[in-house]
Amino acid sequence: MNILLASNNTHKKEEFARILTSHTIMLPSELNLSYDFEEDKETFTENALGKARALQAIAPEGYLVLADDSGLCIDALDGSPGVRTARYGMEEHGRMLKSTERNEWLLKNLSHLEKAEERSARFVCALALIAAPHRIFTLCESVEGYIALKSYGKGGFGYDPVFVVKEAGKTMAELSEQEKDRLSHRGRATRHLITLLGEL
Repeated sequence: MNILLASNNTHKKEEFARILTSHTIMLPSELNLSYDFEEDKETFTENALGKARALQAIAPEGYLVLADDSGLCIDALDGSPGVRTARYGMEEHGRMLKSTERNEWLLKNLSHLEKAEERSARFVCALALIAAPHRIFTLCESVEGYIALKSYGKGGFGYDPVFVVKEAGKTMAELSEQEKDRLSHRGRATRHLITLLGEL
């Protein structure tokens, strides 16, 4: 199936393409579509649905539309940054931070907590798939872990260097692509998506 991903993030496309090997994943830019969506909802699922609907409104025929909204939820920060994960630190700094800057800001804000159990967190991934105007599916998955005391690893993107996957005992950025696809929030959600796609 041809799947149009409601994102301008090439890293996300790569992760989906690695798992959805029997499908063709495209970004809007590859079809010369100008796509943007303001993530202003209060849940990951609502944001994913909003993204999918916004892209479906301009998508050509013959494409399923897939949207992802993911984020990092930290217990010591009352679930923040949550749906504002990409904008974390923006209010304090007056601008969008680069990934490395966001990670440094996060580590600074948790510096008074040293034990892993005090730094517990989870990555959450909500997916929304639009197969037709009245055939819309959502699902959500997560992976448990904690925030490391400093950055480790060179792989992945975003908060991967500071998020330790509990099951693996190392950061998301230290995992191989195969390990990440098996353990990550997005990998888990995408495997459910494979089952769903097989039933369409």
